[in-house]
Amino acid sequence: MNHDTSPIAAIATATGRGGIGVVRVSGRQLGAVIDAVCKLPAGAVLQPRHATFTSFMNADGSIIDQGLAIFFKGPHSYTGEDVLELQGHGGPVVLQMLLARCLEAGADIDLRLAQPGEFTQRAFLNDKLDLAQAEAVADLIDASTEAAAKSASQSLSGVFSRAIHALVEQVIRLRMLVEATLDFPEEEIDFLESSDARGQLAAIRAELDDVFRHAAQGALLRDGLNIVLAGQPNVGKSSLLNLLAGADVAIVTAIAGTTRDKVTETIQIEGIPLNIIDTAGIRHPDEATDEVERIGIERTWHAVQQADVILHLLDASHGPTQEDDAIAARLPSNVPVLQVWNKIDLSGHREGIEQRDGVTQLYISATDRLGLDLLRAELLRLAGWQQTGESLYLARERHLIALKAARLHLCSAAQLADQADRALDLFAEELRLTQERLNSITGEFSSDDLLGVIFSRFCIGK
Repeated sequence: MNHDTSPIAAIATATGRGGIGVVRVSGRQLGAVIDAVCKLPAGAVLQPRHATFTSFMNADGSIIDQGLAIFFKGPHSYTGEDVLELQGHGGPVVLQMLLARCLEAGADIDLRLAQPGEFTQRAFLNDKLDLAQAEAVADLIDASTEAAAKSASQSLSGVFSRAIHALVEQVIRLRMLVEATLDFPEEEIDFLESSDARGQLAAIRAELDDVFRHAAQGALLRDGLNIVLAGQPNVGKSSLLNLLAGADVAIVTAIAGTTRDKVTETIQIEGIPLNIIDTAGIRHPDEATDEVERIGIERTWHAVQQADVILHLLDASHGPTQEDDAIAARLPSNVPVLQVWNKIDLSGHREGIEQRDGVTQLYISATDRLGLDLLRAELLRLAGWQQTGESLYLARERHLIALKAARLHLCSAAQLADQADRALDLFAEELRLTQERLNSITGEFSSDDLLGVIFSRFCIGK
């Protein structure tokens, strides 16, 4: 793959004011930048991996700032190239001045402003990180919960990559046996029996299922779940949102139709981020009081179609109505639905959960805080969360897609194994495709387009 290797520079700390700000430069022949920007004693040089207090100088000899200069000699650096980090005060103006001075001083070596994620992309291209680890850098920065941060750290340290590499090694060993048999067809042996190919294949499939289970749990930590509260007006959707959020984030009144638009609040349950979306109460458009409410109802149905889980709220004080049945009939069949009967403080029902006609029904009171623990537990169950106590990988959707594809190829290989040695060539091809899908996770097989999409989503300076 051909990539631009010209030196790059960027502000590596977040936008805004802070106690410390960092300008990072990576590339070749950084001596000119160091000599021009850092005021060092005559004959002195920056010792690799040592912090040196210095003044950062303008072209006219005036001082931009004072701080620490640290030089990392490649390949012993984040990017694998020579890296210079200038750590000064974290004011946005002074950092822009320092960055501009670095670009000016590096004009002769074609120093340019870095693109989003380009430092980490170079770390990947220079074999400092594999692709899964590189993605974990961004996930660690973006982690919204402590559990997500821990899982991202696991992936960054290589736990996920090692699991994938172990799978690939098993597939390669089996492929070698198959290819050897195909190369020597005159040897009349039952390969599948003599090499226990079926046993090896079963072990690989079991290991892949275990990796997928951990990855799916990690993906939930990373992406969270969109949970939509739907139902008629005045059934307690906003009250439930406030109860789950632990704050008055939605207006609650006795007037039906108070909520006119979506109100979203992110909460955590067992470290899982859940995006709770309160919506406008659903009723027939002819009953809407004005155009604003009609638009709100349309947006409710749009949110319902985008939901990962739907909480269909109903009023337990008067039981189901034709309108409730109409809403239930229109809910998408491919999304988990939990019927939540609110206001049991008025109906005489006891808090609890039951199955009725294949639908899970939960009885709560948002006013009296009854059934809240049951609701939280059911939300985790619907999310597919299982508390294992084991380390998780903060996987992405593309990782899950690759693992699913690999699993399908292994399933096809198992079916071909039932045809004995007559289908060895097809058996070998399914193993090759399995290996290809797994390698795409860590980057051993990746297109330039895929790399462009992944690293463009990083923040500048990383």
